[in-house]
Amino acid sequence: MISKREFQKLHENIKPHIHRTPVMNSHLLNEIAGTEIFFKCENFQRAGAFKMRGATAAILNLSEEAREKGVVTHSSGNFAQAVSLAAKSLGIPAYIVMPSSAPEVKKAAVQNYGGKITICPPTIKDREEAAEKIVKETGATFLHPSNQLDVIYGQGTAAIELLEEHPDLDVLITPVGGGGLLAGTALAVDYFGKNCKCIGAEPFEVDDAYRSLKSGKIETNETTNTIADGLKTQLGDKNFPLIQKYVSEIIRVEEDEIILAMRLIWERMKIIVEPSSAVAFAAVLREKKKFRGKKTGMIISGGNVDLSNLPF
Repeated sequence: MISKREFQKLHENIKPHIHRTPVMNSHLLNEIAGTEIFFKCENFQRAGAFKMRGATAAILNLSEEAREKGVVTHSSGNFAQAVSLAAKSLGIPAYIVMPSSAPEVKKAAVQNYGGKITICPPTIKDREEAAEKIVKETGATFLHPSNQLDVIYGQGTAAIELLEEHPDLDVLITPVGGGGLLAGTALAVDYFGKNCKCIGAEPFEVDDAYRSLKSGKIETNETTNTIADGLKTQLGDKNFPLIQKYVSEIIRVEEDEIILAMRLIWERMKIIVEPSSAVAFAAVLREKKKFRGKKTGMIISGGNVDLSNLPF
């Protein structure tokens, strides 16, 4: 596992390639939630989400020889865009496997960032096989969206920045899907926080992380019927041990609670957040007693939302 000093060095290395996103506060949302919330706005990150951090960290950790051959990932959304932009910024090729079901707007974004797209059938097996084929043909390095340590540590740098500005947070909460953001954040909280707890938040409809913490093994979801499309993936063997060790609990929320939280942020803070980002705020609204009187940090994970398909 990375040391505190190595974590700081990784953060310094990626700084020239990412935005230091703002931390925002809303007096009205504080009143509604009954706690003082500091929103780390990764919706303002390059490519519109926190995943730019992990993609950049992973690419920078490659040897010069490996970088020249490029990188490959399979993703239908934010990580596809992040890898494409990070690779473009560092002058290397990016091969992106996307399912045929991926929205056209996301395919267009990947192309605009310079990613070379391969379309495959919308199953995990097909995505993995297509990525493996590209690795064999090009020698490119595969990057996993959430279950690769360099990526996980990169995602944790958002929490480092938040704790630099507000070192006295009592709790830091993030959404959890594949587990990369939560694991990286939890480690950052352990290293850089002061008596700060790390909490995850996820929909009841895809509560595999909640069940995994309870059972002690990685659980799966039989269905993924949630508006939080970025949280449909499951934990991996690299991030789960970090979550087990450093995350105090995971709070589950209903779909209507996610929509309400998303709407409140849009209306009151005047910023665009995607449904997955609103899950953390929904958890605070659901469990007000748990957060009352505390200083709460929250990672707004992204703002890549289909404006033609809003839930309100």
